[in-house]
Amino acid sequence: MLSAAVRSTTRLLRLCQNARCFQSAAATSSTVNAAEIAHFSRLSSLWWDEQGEFSLLHRMNPVRVSYIREKLLEATCEDQGEDVMRELESKCAVLTGMDVLDVGCGGGLLSESLARLGARTLGIDASESNIGIASAHASGDPQLSSSGNSLEYRHTSAEQLVKEPKRFDVVCSMEVIEHVDNPLAFLSACAQLVKPGGHLFLSTIARTPLSYALTILAAEHILQKVAVGTHTYSKFINPSELISFFQTYRSSPSSFSIPTDSGHIGSDASRRPWITRTYAHGLPTRSEAEVRGIVYLPLSGEWKLMSRASTLWGAVECNYLFWVRRPLDS
Repeated sequence: MLSAAVRSTTRLLRLCQNARCFQSAAATSSTVNAAEIAHFSRLSSLWWDEQGEFSLLHRMNPVRVSYIREKLLEATCEDQGEDVMRELESKCAVLTGMDVLDVGCGGGLLSESLARLGARTLGIDASESNIGIASAHASGDPQLSSSGNSLEYRHTSAEQLVKEPKRFDVVCSMEVIEHVDNPLAFLSACAQLVKPGGHLFLSTIARTPLSYALTILAAEHILQKVAVGTHTYSKFINPSELISFFQTYRSSPSSFSIPTDSGHIGSDASRRPWITRTYAHGLPTRSEAEVRGIVYLPLSGEWKLMSRASTLWGAVECNYLFWVRRPLDS
């Protein structure tokens, strides 16, 4: 085990030199990576083992859900005023009636949580095995399997779903983009599925020496918290790359435009990008987008959402959450 860890360490310098450039990712006919899908399909039966392969995601899920609620409440306050926001908060109803899409839903950890909070939730995944596990688990919960509940799963991808007319108030894709081919096209597809004024939430891993040490060297090879090969360092994505993408991204004039292999969707120059302003250190304004670090605390076995101020001090050097809002006029 130690020798494997040492070999992994020696690869770090080569990986840093050969890391995938986000903005120049090679075009492919699909964002789905067959090897990644095969890897997670083999692990699909373990999704709901809270002490197993996906234990870290089980512990991360409450932080993700809390952050989604926090940002939706902030948006409600901005759009409708503090009184409406406080009423929704007191009733835990900020997601009630919203159309929510969970891209790369896996076994349904996030999808189930959002559905229980009142969202009309659709979970999609490119792995048929994952969809089978997610559907089976939800069917065992009367709250989720009742006829009046709106939790649905489909075996499909974001770029296939974008061809359909349905659009969503909230699109989430957690711990997915670092496993796809052509992240530009994947981001375009996810963004195109968001309604005007809607929200896109991502969770992923920065491409830094620290993230390599923690997610690959420690988690895979030393502690063996996750299977070896789960992560590929060159596919990690830095927050600045997501910000840069949405500084130039403009929503398609047509709801049915399909992203090309290069990630472009026939932008209309008259439509403003999703991120129009940044301030110190290239961070966006809080009304348009936000980056927040999430840090695992091994002593407590819990994940912690870091403060906004800590973003400037290295809190997003490994795992982080990214939120961006589609402009109403885009």
